[in-house]
Amino acid sequence: MPRVSSSGLRGDADSAVSILLVEDDDGDALLVEELLRDSGLRALLTRARSLTQAQEQLGAPKGTPVQCVLLDLHLPDAQGLDVVQRVLAKAPGAAVVVLTGIAEEGMGLSAVAAGAQDYLIKGVFEPTVLGRSIRYAVQRRQIEHAAVALEAGRMRAQENARLERGLLPSPLLHGDSVDVVARYEPSRSLGLLSGDFYDVVETGDGTVHAVIGDVSGHGPDEAAIGVCLRVAWRSFTLAGVTGADVCELMQKVLVAERTGAEIFATVTTVELPPGLAKATLVRAGHPPLMLRDAGGVRLVESAVGPALGLLPCGPGRWREDCLDLPAAGSLALFTDGLFEGRISDDGRRLGEEGLLALAESHAALSAEEFVTALISETHALSAGHGGHSDDVALLHLEWDRDT
Repeated sequence: MPRVSSSGLRGDADSAVSILLVEDDDGDALLVEELLRDSGLRALLTRARSLTQAQEQLGAPKGTPVQCVLLDLHLPDAQGLDVVQRVLAKAPGAAVVVLTGIAEEGMGLSAVAAGAQDYLIKGVFEPTVLGRSIRYAVQRRQIEHAAVALEAGRMRAQENARLERGLLPSPLLHGDSVDVVARYEPSRSLGLLSGDFYDVVETGDGTVHAVIGDVSGHGPDEAAIGVCLRVAWRSFTLAGVTGADVCELMQKVLVAERTGAEIFATVTTVELPPGLAKATLVRAGHPPLMLRDAGGVRLVESAVGPALGLLPCGPGRWREDCLDLPAAGSLALFTDGLFEGRISDDGRRLGEEGLLALAESHAALSAEEFVTALISETHALSAGHGGHSDDVALLHLEWDRDT
């Protein structure tokens, strides 16, 4: 990178403003160098004699990033506003101050409209004006980037909120035979939304249906697939499709909507018919659920088929399992983020058995307190080792046939 001057400019590379002067005229370049030296601005100045040379220097992988480009609009290989646009495309983070002739002030204004931060007329400005223009241009560029990042963050937050509402709807219940407590805690360790989802609906015959699922990966695509699967499950269920047939249809939706063949989803569905004597369970690669009653808490290891999207649909791929229910009790469905957090320096995870031990210690709590305790304590155990490594969804279904 050809260096014009640094010895006469106060400061060093760590504190100086990095400036690239793009100017083919040696006389004009010398004038800018002298004015910059007298401006009081700490600067590290380099020079390019053409747009091609400037693009090479701006795109160099090593060296101090250029903070400001002093740009002549009449170069051997480019002219006019095209120069500004190509420099901004190569170095979107750099401030651009255009240098124009005395008869081209209109061109300077057009350059600012095209994205430059300021313009100066050659031979007219004083050293202090040059220094002030560079300082203000760099500050304005930094403010512009901060504003863009802030707006992008705001839009991501709004999009995440919309996706979360789609993943975590309000239960659609007509009676009070089953009480529902649901909780969702985003990990945000990666700053991305995941595809955890749940839903509860009651069909016309009084059966309460519940689902919980987890789409592999993190990001808006995975979250959008989670929304599709949740909406599809509710639609299929309300249309009368039940049991393993729902998993077959959900797999077809997943395969049609996913962005890559590596994306899959684990799912558990539960059906609680009127009378609440038995529950019908279907698991597609999902963790077991917990049954809580007067005797304590236990894991329910029902029949499990493959996760959705891993294998083609086929007869018997997913099986329905029946579970006898106590007169009063509850089922807790959860995603793996609840027990996969690391809890020791050697990388050990809480695991299903560790989660069960926590649940047993809180077996006497109310539904709300039980759900809160599980999430808060698993988070506390993993807090010193990276926290929850994934989003957590927990769905608690409670009944009492004697009330």
